Amino acid sequence: MRTVKEVSELTGISVRTLHYYDEIGLFEPTIVSEAGYRLYDDKALERLQQILFFREFDMPLKEIKSIMEDPNLDKNQLLCSQKQVLILKKERLERLIASIDDILKGENRMDFEIFSKTDVEQLYEALVDHMSEENKAVFIEKYGSMEQYKKHFMESASGEKAQKNYAKLVEWYGDKDSVLAAGTNPANSQIMDAWSKRSDAAFRKLAAVRGADVQSFEVKEIVGELDFVFKQLYQMKDVSKMMLEMVGLYKNDVDFQKKNDAIYGEGSTKFMGEALEAFYDM
Repeated sequence: MRTVKEVSELTGISVRTLHYYDEIGLFEPTIVSEAGYRLYDDKALERLQQILFFREFDMPLKEIKSIMEDPNLDKNQLLCSQKQVLILKKERLERLIASIDDILKGENRMDFEIFSKTDVEQLYEALVDHMSEENKAVFIEKYGSMEQYKKHFMESASGEKAQKNYAKLVEWYGDKDSVLAAGTNPANSQIMDAWSKRSDAAFRKLAAVRGADVQSFEVKEIVGELDFVFKQLYQMKDVSKMMLEMVGLYKNDVDFQKKNDAIYGEGSTKFMGEALEAFYDM
């Protein structure tokens, strides 16, 4: 049995959404413990997997519920439909990647539909869902209301500069859907804090051996630890492109070097950049 928190972490669906699915009778817990905790077994998770499949079609929850309650549901036919959806999705991603390649080569103007208004709204909703009440209060004080902040967010996040940044994220993550998945299903603050502490510890290990041969096993082992941590922190399969982008910052940005050296010790930042470059530029 898994708790609602464990199901959330396993699937990337927010606890709030799981609670809502329970309220409307779409995805109910297997049992509710005496203490009031929702608990789910493997059969329940299979149902959730099917629900998520239908959500890929942007199908209304009411229609999904009707389908899931149909006793004549053919699972083999459902799997065939899933396969077809994945094929279509693959073709769409290939078109997006080709478009991004053109953009990066400077052969085309930015295609603003790479991140549509709907995509940006999803990012905004995820941001607000995971925002603390304290942060909301700050935005309300600055913009007058969350509605006004949303208007500001939508305008800023839909601009040309933001779209260029999205293109860079797509390059780092490999595809648009992975960017959206990371943006709309971020890890909770405790998990983020734990990974951030691990990355800081790894950077301190790296600073402690500054001056060592960046090709040595000792240095590469530490950078390998950073590689693992950043993959978990940013929900990325491959962080090499992102890390190589950081190399220039670490090696050449004097202002950044001063600030970072104040934390890790003089000369640490440039050494970190050299170590990252040696590890990823192979």
